[in-house]
Amino acid sequence: MSEIRLRLPDGSEKVFPAGVTGQEVAEKIGPRLAKDALAVKLDGRLQDLNIPVEKDSAAEIVTFGSSEGREVYWHSTSHLLAHAVKQLFPQAKVAIGPAIEEGFYYDFDFERPFTPEDLAKIEQKMAELVKAGSRITRRNLTKAEALTFFQKRSETYKVELINELPDNTVSIYEQDDFADLCRGPHLPSTAKIKAFKLLSVAGAYWRGNEKNKMLQRIYGISFTTKDALDAHLARLEEIKRRDHRKLGKELDLFSISEESGAGLVLWHPRGALIRKTIEDFWRDEHQKNGYDFVYSPHVGRATLWETSGHLSFYRENMYSSMDVEGQEYYVKPMNCPFHIMIYKNKLRSYRELPMRFAELGTVYRFERSGVLHGLLRVRGFTQDDAHIFVAPEEMEAEIIRVIGFVVKMLKTFGFDDFKAYIATRPENSVGDNRMWEQATQALKLAADKAELAYELDEAGGAFYGPKIDIKIKDALGRLWQCSTVQFDFNLPERFDMNFIGVDNQAHRPYVVHRALLGSLERFFGMLIEHYAGAFPVWLAPVHAKVVTITDKQLDYAKDVRDKLLAAGLRTELDARSEKIGFKIREAALEKVPYILVVGDKEVQQNAVAVRERGGKDLGAMAMDEFITKVHSIIQEKRTTTELTRG
Repeated sequence: MSEIRLRLPDGSEKVFPAGVTGQEVAEKIGPRLAKDALAVKLDGRLQDLNIPVEKDSAAEIVTFGSSEGREVYWHSTSHLLAHAVKQLFPQAKVAIGPAIEEGFYYDFDFERPFTPEDLAKIEQKMAELVKAGSRITRRNLTKAEALTFFQKRSETYKVELINELPDNTVSIYEQDDFADLCRGPHLPSTAKIKAFKLLSVAGAYWRGNEKNKMLQRIYGISFTTKDALDAHLARLEEIKRRDHRKLGKELDLFSISEESGAGLVLWHPRGALIRKTIEDFWRDEHQKNGYDFVYSPHVGRATLWETSGHLSFYRENMYSSMDVEGQEYYVKPMNCPFHIMIYKNKLRSYRELPMRFAELGTVYRFERSGVLHGLLRVRGFTQDDAHIFVAPEEMEAEIIRVIGFVVKMLKTFGFDDFKAYIATRPENSVGDNRMWEQATQALKLAADKAELAYELDEAGGAFYGPKIDIKIKDALGRLWQCSTVQFDFNLPERFDMNFIGVDNQAHRPYVVHRALLGSLERFFGMLIEHYAGAFPVWLAPVHAKVVTITDKQLDYAKDVRDKLLAAGLRTELDARSEKIGFKIREAALEKVPYILVVGDKEVQQNAVAVRERGGKDLGAMAMDEFITKVHSIIQEKRTTTELTRG
């Protein structure tokens, strides 16, 4: 019998008989790995555990601990879901069922909406199929055989997919009486699927095209242990509790009205006050860092967007044009062409560079109604935009400065866990190699200087320049795309941008697009969920709420409120004739950092009884002392409300 050599991840090599399966390899390595094995990776390609290995390879046993292992596990669970649906509802037609970032879904064409009771029945059937432990096997068919196979089963969606496949051979996966068109790989048996939960049902157009039939998409999640599933479900409940749409309504921060337009945000007074606080801080910090503020129109002539290239490569995301005295105008999707026109308003010297133009500019981009999501995906939003025009020889120092500024700003908002990705040159791109290499190296050096760990996204850059994306991790460990620093070698050429150098000759500047918070709408949504609506004192729309025990303290309570307002503290007064416990509970639900209780004792002592958010009772405190301590917390932009630290 011939032998093969398999190189394992630890660098060792082991000899096996040719035809050994991935499962057998795992068993030879150890019983724990054999139990946890889900698939095998051979020379970088995933493969079923039960397929023979015939040649020398680099081999890795894939488990649930890896993203690839989870994808295999969740994809196999999606097949289990479809299997259960077909057994319970034979007339349902199956469409597609992939693994997604956190779990899986499967789309079905069924005559009526699935109900919560249906989901419970499907889960029960899935459990029965797991207990039966059906083997999951792969079978290769010719395209003609596969068409016949699924036509006999009246699976019209599979037939449509097969007809579009370029290869003459396709694979199907079978488990008991269920079969699905699939490339795999999959688990060896349904018995491997230990704990699962169906989460929801939503509508989804076939192949994402609104002209096609609306299908029903069942979402689910699965894990290798019940404890892991329970922990995940608890996390989902916490995510629901923090949902910015729910909290935005409860805290009266914002709304989106179908009457005024889907994807267009209405900022309520409290939300607008937080936004103003963010904007004030943003402007102050930009001014300190040498940025000049500019403002640009909301519409621009078609010729501007033709020069920038947006009409040729971004038109589908732009709203329809309008006619203004025979000239075609478009609502702006970007601010950059306007900033370039400001730069080009006069001849520039190297002595003026770098020039840093910053704008909180509102832009409008077309998004389909199906993808709109609260503040996180909207049609009109305000970008914290900046464009930097810099001489090539100063570019590296400027990028180091920019990345340091980005990290400092994000940390102030309470984020200190980052992941960065540097995207390098793709195949079809503009600019010479020297520029790309210099810019990419500058991004790497800047990330190192800021002690920002990064991954390379090889060939993942835009066609016009390399970039660094910085993602922040929130209180639940979720990553959010936030800041981007993007080189652009295209616009300087299209707009014929120049500056006069020290040699008195014209030179091209480097252009850098920079978004720090991203958009104010999306960043605000992230902040709501990160803090669960309990904003740090400096961001809170109300710093303190004064509550009276009885009507007798009303005059003193008004004096307290007015003194706090005069000191610059955002303060409200609750003087309703309600029980004090009720008023305190309401203020707590509003997540106000400080509740100031006023009774006869406080009037006599010229003080307030302070309760911190979270219920901690600090007792009586003189007004001046309270004001000083809160000012200190606001000035330092602490994430805590604790007065005792100041």
